[in-house]
Amino acid sequence: MTDKDIKQIEENGEMITVVEFGLDEQKGKSKSTKTEPNAIEIDASGVEEFLERQEAAQIHHVRSAKEQSQDNKRHGSQSKRRLVGNTIIHIVLAIMSIIWIAPFVFIVFESFRCESTGLAGYIIPHKWGFDNYIRLFTQTEFPRWFLSTFLMGLVCAVVQTVFILAMSYALSRNRFKGRKFLMNAMLVLGMFPGFLTLILLYTLLNGWGLTGSNAPYGLVLIYVASSGMGYYVCKGFFDTISHSLDEAAMVDGASKFQIFYKIIIPMSKPIIIYTILMGFMGPWGDFITARFMSDNDPLGFNVATGLQWLIGETRVDKYYTTFCAGGVIVALPITLLFMFLQKYYVAGVTGGAVKG
Repeated sequence: MTDKDIKQIEENGEMITVVEFGLDEQKGKSKSTKTEPNAIEIDASGVEEFLERQEAAQIHHVRSAKEQSQDNKRHGSQSKRRLVGNTIIHIVLAIMSIIWIAPFVFIVFESFRCESTGLAGYIIPHKWGFDNYIRLFTQTEFPRWFLSTFLMGLVCAVVQTVFILAMSYALSRNRFKGRKFLMNAMLVLGMFPGFLTLILLYTLLNGWGLTGSNAPYGLVLIYVASSGMGYYVCKGFFDTISHSLDEAAMVDGASKFQIFYKIIIPMSKPIIIYTILMGFMGPWGDFITARFMSDNDPLGFNVATGLQWLIGETRVDKYYTTFCAGGVIVALPITLLFMFLQKYYVAGVTGGAVKG
């Protein structure tokens, strides 16, 4: 009990004494008065109630202070644990980022190294310049490889997008016999790697004269032939669009094609961008099929097979830094596309990641 409480009790005790003294005085003067004792009893009970309230308030204050102290300690320990956890996560992510970025940084450094053209035992060049980029465009077939790969990417981006959108819309909006079997069959076939059919494809395309120097034409046929089997993400996106829009358009007399072209396509911008990106990236990263169909003819290479050809056993000392310069240039189109279309790419992936 604090000094304030003791003082307050003493003051109340004096008041009670005074009240009780007044009560005795009033009794001595007039014993016939009945209202005064009742009033004095009320005052005494009010004092007791007041004291009880004060004591309860004091106890509640002490408990609140203890609970607040415990909460502060709990929050403090949680904040420390959170800080330690976030620090560890950021350190791990920083290390992973360095490991991931380091090869690209090394390639960029090597592409500007001018003192030698072969492998070196150091990272930072002693002499910087654009000699490797000049050699890449003047002494190799890289311009042809880059142009053919770029054109293949454009054709595949357009044709594959048309095929995938049409297949996805048909499987999302129509219900027909054998639909489930068709979807499962394409899913199973898509699990097998494409190079299992390389010998068959080479034999077929070689009979049509689409190998060797004409390999880019044959590669376009291979890329777009089975593109409709990649309908999964696009169909999932179409499934999120309400069927009531189709029904309302059909009531107004719209055909299936009009619904697809005027309603579904304008609402599917993210998934269309995603499909175009995937179609465009295919030819840039293909190596096995492109190398097999080119039949080791430099005129039929794409950029992947062409750059690998530059660092063959007999050419690596002459073209290694040139190879690094080509790697930097090849990375530019894909990097720029992702930088400008990243929000559409993410929206297309997340919008189509639903169970169909």
